[in-house]
Amino acid sequence: MGLKCGIVGLPNVGKSTLFNALTETTNAEASNYPFCTIEPNLGTVIINDPRVDELVKIYNPKKIVPSTIEFVDIAGLVKGASKGEGLGNQFLSHIREVDAIVHIVRCFDDENIIHVDGNVDPKRDIEIIETELILKDLETLEKRLEKISKISRTGDKKTKADAELLERLKEHFGTGRLAKYFYDELSDEEKSVIDELQLITNKPVLYVANVSDTEVKGNKYTDIVNEIASKEGAKFLILSAKIESEIALLSSKEEKQEFLNSIGLEESGLDRLVHESYKLLGLITFFTASEREVHSWTIPSGLKAPQGAGKIHTDFEKGFIRAEIIKYKDFVIYESEQAIKEKGLLYVEGKEYVIEDGDIVYFRFNV
Repeated sequence: MGLKCGIVGLPNVGKSTLFNALTETTNAEASNYPFCTIEPNLGTVIINDPRVDELVKIYNPKKIVPSTIEFVDIAGLVKGASKGEGLGNQFLSHIREVDAIVHIVRCFDDENIIHVDGNVDPKRDIEIIETELILKDLETLEKRLEKISKISRTGDKKTKADAELLERLKEHFGTGRLAKYFYDELSDEEKSVIDELQLITNKPVLYVANVSDTEVKGNKYTDIVNEIASKEGAKFLILSAKIESEIALLSSKEEKQEFLNSIGLEESGLDRLVHESYKLLGLITFFTASEREVHSWTIPSGLKAPQGAGKIHTDFEKGFIRAEIIKYKDFVIYESEQAIKEKGLLYVEGKEYVIEDGDIVYFRFNV
């Protein structure tokens, strides 16, 4: 689907280390000085989905196509970025292009790693990022207001209403609040006006508390981040970028799992990060499966069968007849399409069927 999550945060919080671990590369330079990342690094990450592994065992296909999600490692932000401090404007232009924000917050003490503001303070660090994003959104808003205010003086009712809505949003920003709190209370028509602005502070956020390798269960700093995330209705998780970078260097799934077990974890922080990012974007997975290919398809939650078919090929949507659905949980029990049919567990659905996460689908079409 071409969806992107932007990894953001202050300099030296572990963004590039985490990005390298995610992509299992050293594409993103990681060093102990601010602004190490200048241009954004892009990485496509395979989503570790055990259901794909099970389907592969059953079908033994010639080809496997897993779901992926793209991560963008964006330059560290500092106070004054909205006015061009540091790499501010570059950072803010890159972040506007992503669909969701993964906000890395430093939650570890280490005198050998410089903190851009002198000491570790998650609440202050988060507020710096949010303030700069609000100021950048305010700049976007004022440009639009200036443009439509002139038109509204002609008496056009729609433009006048839009101008009044944007003035209300400007007042909202003046209280230091993110756009999403304003947006959530609007009608669908009003939301469409705000959507045109592509505001940064209206994007979903996942807070990632980056801890030391000895505090993977959390500490006093992670408690602060968790509290902020709860108030904002945002997602939150704890991981150690240092540990994740070590796990990424291991060559097999078995070695990685053994390492995780040795430190008391069932799942890597990166797997949790990828899965939470997937949820953050409101995505689900359906499958097409045969001896030729097991393919994992990413779609927005709530999509109907014809639109899901269109993700495979536009002709599938145009000529949609029906969708034949097998539930994943049934298939792993009976392990064959014939057995599924005999048990009456093959469901034939029409144009109004909403695809569910884990559906194995065969689309019938005619063009």
